[in-house]
Amino acid sequence: MEEGRLCQWSVCRSLLAIVQWWGFNVTVIIINKWIFQKLDFKFPLSVSCVHFITSSFGAYMVIKVLKLKPLIVVDPEDRWKRIFPMSFVFCVNIVLGNVSLRYIPVSFMQTIKSFTPATTVILQWLVWRKYFDWRIWASLIPIVGGILLTSITELSFNMFGFCAALFGCLATSTKTILAESLLHGYKFDSINTVYYMAPFATLILGVPAMLLEGNGIMEWFETHPSPWPALVIIFSSGVLAFCLNFSIFYVIHSTTAVTFNVAGNLKVAVAVLISWMIFKNPISGLNAVGCGITLVGCTFYGYVRHLLSQQPPGTPRTPRTPRNRMEQLLPLVNNNDKLDDKI
Repeated sequence: MEEGRLCQWSVCRSLLAIVQWWGFNVTVIIINKWIFQKLDFKFPLSVSCVHFITSSFGAYMVIKVLKLKPLIVVDPEDRWKRIFPMSFVFCVNIVLGNVSLRYIPVSFMQTIKSFTPATTVILQWLVWRKYFDWRIWASLIPIVGGILLTSITELSFNMFGFCAALFGCLATSTKTILAESLLHGYKFDSINTVYYMAPFATLILGVPAMLLEGNGIMEWFETHPSPWPALVIIFSSGVLAFCLNFSIFYVIHSTTAVTFNVAGNLKVAVAVLISWMIFKNPISGLNAVGCGITLVGCTFYGYVRHLLSQQPPGTPRTPRTPRNRMEQLLPLVNNNDKLDDKI
């Protein structure tokens, strides 16, 4: 009887973790798109900077003030040799995600971000000469095919936004690969990752944001009919972005790797559906089919990696990503990522 109650509580806890993760993730994506489209605040660098600043403050509060998470101590030398390069790639990843969201619909952007497994495998194969089972390569076929179909049939196609999303996938893959070598020996969780990387990202992006978008923001402030309520929404998106990092930490420790993979792909479908209901961007039948094929391919890819990770020692297989490493490689909070960065 007691075991049954524990099992029910475990299931309820997993469902609660997934629902709150979905809620924060979809809300961040929708609010950011709302900022660019409805508030006419077309400054992705500044939006990213706001996210970095609020996430830096939030991580400091959680670790130093509230002490909800223990601080993972990093040597001062390693902060510049290891954390700073990772922060730069992380910053590029977040900015490219926001830039793509500025120019293309949420549905298209989310589908392109699903290309990340393919870019990660290809980069590891080309640069690190890592072995991958033929089933991994086979699982990439529907991902690539679905994205091609979606791109060809996208009614709101924008080349600049498309390239930003595609290079964002490369940045996410690069960050994931670099983490294996640069962060070796440190077992970061999502909150400690934000604590160390967000301040560096603010330092990197602050000056370019002011130089490139400062004048435009001043003009927007003078011409917008309700600038102060709009600013509240913009800063709220940063707070929610940090909350998303906290929700990622919770969901990883409440679900299995397979459940996390499936829930991540379903989350994309939920984000696409809700964004279509709000912004009414046109989606053709073939475009929806391409998006569906991509998500099925991502789910199959995650399932294949899980199967290969369960093979006995000595069997040739794809390198496994440990559970603690999985959290470290999560996107801090980008507005798109499933297992990439999110700020």
